[in-house]
Amino acid sequence: MDRQLIECVPNISEGRDRAKIDAITAVVETVEGVRLLDVDPGKATNRTVITMVGEPGPVCEAAFRLIKKAQELIDMRNHKGEHPRFGATDVCPLVPISGISMEETAAFARTLAKRVGDELAIPIYCYEAAASEEKRRNLANNRSGEYEGLPKKLKEPAWKPDFGPAEFTESVAKSGATAIGARNFLVAYNVNLNSTSTRRANAIAFDIREAGRVLRDGDPLTGKPLLDTTGEPKKAPGKLKAVKGIGWYIEEYGIAQLSLNLTDITITPVHIAFDEACKSAAERGIRVTGSELVGLIPKQALLDAADFYLARQERSLGISEREKIKIAVKSLGLDDLAPFDPQKKVIEYMLEEPNAERLVRMDLKRFSEETAGEAPAPGGGSVAAYVGALGVALGTMVANLSAHKRGWDERWEEFSQWAVKGEVLRNELLYLVDEDTRSFDRIIAAMGLPKSSEEDKATRKKAILEATKGAINTPLRTMQVCVDSMELMMAMAEKGLQASVSDAGVGALCARTGAIGAYLNVKINCVGLEDEAFRTDVLKKAEALKIEAEQLEGKVMAMTLEKI
Repeated sequence: MDRQLIECVPNISEGRDRAKIDAITAVVETVEGVRLLDVDPGKATNRTVITMVGEPGPVCEAAFRLIKKAQELIDMRNHKGEHPRFGATDVCPLVPISGISMEETAAFARTLAKRVGDELAIPIYCYEAAASEEKRRNLANNRSGEYEGLPKKLKEPAWKPDFGPAEFTESVAKSGATAIGARNFLVAYNVNLNSTSTRRANAIAFDIREAGRVLRDGDPLTGKPLLDTTGEPKKAPGKLKAVKGIGWYIEEYGIAQLSLNLTDITITPVHIAFDEACKSAAERGIRVTGSELVGLIPKQALLDAADFYLARQERSLGISEREKIKIAVKSLGLDDLAPFDPQKKVIEYMLEEPNAERLVRMDLKRFSEETAGEAPAPGGGSVAAYVGALGVALGTMVANLSAHKRGWDERWEEFSQWAVKGEVLRNELLYLVDEDTRSFDRIIAAMGLPKSSEEDKATRKKAILEATKGAINTPLRTMQVCVDSMELMMAMAEKGLQASVSDAGVGALCARTGAIGAYLNVKINCVGLEDEAFRTDVLKKAEALKIEAEQLEGKVMAMTLEKI
């Protein structure tokens, strides 16, 4: 079973006093097993978005300590800011990341909410998946009236808090209320305008947000609402589903912004929200100058944005992840107000283990030095995978050059699809570079297990066997991927840019070398293996892949030499 991981994104009502912010966020790191990923303060909003991740129990403990510290240090009676709010810790959502369902995450949210209400005497409203009734699912409903409306709201039976006191005590006057919930990954996203008008920013936000705008008689902002037959205000729906938004003026930047919450980026991705904002702004004579992320974003959201803009330009989508992130940043203008560092803003990069890709992060010189050293790893298996990665990289290069060839404009998508396949194979081979070394490390770890008793010896023997099988399966997979990559080299030698046919040939030579090198590792790791059935099956597969690699390389070379 996958390790259970959740993200927690508390928003505190302090964005200006760094000492207070640091004191509040410091408590997160007092809980073992919780990583503080991001602290994003905003002066104009007077609000800080904090992101932490870990297993549910430790994360809930860290969230409780953070809410308690915010209650101690923030006095809502003195708070002013552009963002809607009703508490020192305004919202505290839990977000499932891996190995846990939304229902399980909601249960943790309600347990946390009860503890905060009982022990800290803060009124708690549960929202989204943790809501006790439908009207409380929407955060805006729970927070309506904001802090200033709390004395009245707490007296209304319909808005009795889910947990904590239902009266405006001296303690509540200081802390305000908190919304605790469970939701999908939300992207807090601001779009920058070349205007200072909050009214115009609001008009654009109303154009695109799902809730749209209330239809009014006369002035669209202050006129009397038009009512339907049930007495409810009539609304003109906005363009985009799963988008909430308002407009505001940010004194810190001297511009107006659209403040958007993208509540489900599988429905409305970031690039679609940005694109629609650009269209609506242009219709009103306003230009979008860029955008700003508040907190973190999933890597796939930026990769999808890059693909969207590349396809619009009829450019190949088969380029590296690093280049795609650059294109997304520039296309969305994420560096408009400040430099954008993907290592600090992309959630997957923040969660990377430092040694997960020890070898492939090295430069060429350092990798060759590491290989030449006294340690037995990295060895032939890692080098074979890397040579294979170089081969498929050459095939991908030919596909990309062909996609951009003048006069072949109608074929860009054909070559782009080949390049995308190449990128998938290249990335898998790069993974196998380090996986081969990790496989060797697992054998060494198994051999180091205790062997003082018969039970210890049996456990150790089994662990060595399983680790050895892993060390065989890894180069076997390298062989398969290298062979698969030759389809790309064959296609590029046959259909690709004539001037680059030699590159397709070199790619095939590298792929064959990678496959044969991995074959040698399969063979040597099978020596002495006691599982006869496993060894026989693996060697049969390896022999077949070796023959296939040699045959395919021969075909590509013949085609290449014929065209040179």
